[in-house]
Amino acid sequence: MEIIFLGTSSAVHSKERNHPSIALKAFGEVILFDCGEGTQKQMLFTKVSPMKISKIFITHFHGDHILGLPGLLQSLGLNGREEKLTIYGPKGLEKIKEAIYSLGYCKIEFPIDFIEIDSGIVEENDEYVIKAQLVRHNVPNLAYSIEEKKKPRFLRQKAIELGVPVGPAFGKLHNGEEVEVDGRIIKPEQVLGEPRKGIKITYSGDSRPCEEMIEFAKDSAVLIHESTFTTEETSNAEEHAHSTSADAAYIAKRSNSKMLILTHISTRYGENYSKIILKEAKEIFENTKLAHDLWSFEV
Repeated sequence: MEIIFLGTSSAVHSKERNHPSIALKAFGEVILFDCGEGTQKQMLFTKVSPMKISKIFITHFHGDHILGLPGLLQSLGLNGREEKLTIYGPKGLEKIKEAIYSLGYCKIEFPIDFIEIDSGIVEENDEYVIKAQLVRHNVPNLAYSIEEKKKPRFLRQKAIELGVPVGPAFGKLHNGEEVEVDGRIIKPEQVLGEPRKGIKITYSGDSRPCEEMIEFAKDSAVLIHESTFTTEETSNAEEHAHSTSADAAYIAKRSNSKMLILTHISTRYGENYSKIILKEAKEIFENTKLAHDLWSFEV
């Protein structure tokens, strides 16, 4: 899995930080989380191809998280996209769809599914499961997690002892299928080890600290959490329903996450402000990193 931070600012962008957007390259797909203004231009400086985006997950409808969407969709249309694109978001996404299709002389001819969702499983296949969780902001905001489905280890020697011939039968058993050997049925559970937990990545969107977020992020390999303010600005964070650096660190600690990445950084005080945010978080949760635009991180 590769995470590419296309934008790491909060409401106002700066020379260093663009509006929020995160691309995930995994499972042969490109999945986008939020699409702030300038997202498609940021992709030009990375190895992320807009044409390969299969799904977009919108956390909420504040402008800094969605205003890049109309331009991106129109560009995909102009570039001749034919493959379907699926866009997920909270209730109200249908109104966003109507606004996009009525903006200027808009011509988008490739198929797009706009799907309104709530807390729960959003998408699941053989390789991963994506979940959403409503958390606390001043408008409806969904946090998202994507978790790899990791197959149990195949016990090769055990299979050989049971008489399973080396070859295609191994693959069938590892994929959960029964095979017949000399009139005997060999079941997958006879040659598979204990279940294994796959990599889990969780993204908060905009959120105040809450029990829902802690439980949702439980055992994440990587927790990407907004950190708009320093602890000195706690009252401001409460007023605008955001998190401080300390809030994010406590959530990472209580959720037993392995790594915390801070994003959605206020640009009000420049990059020195960002250093303070990182320092405060690391005092509580040591394995913390500060995201910056165009940073590519492999999990």
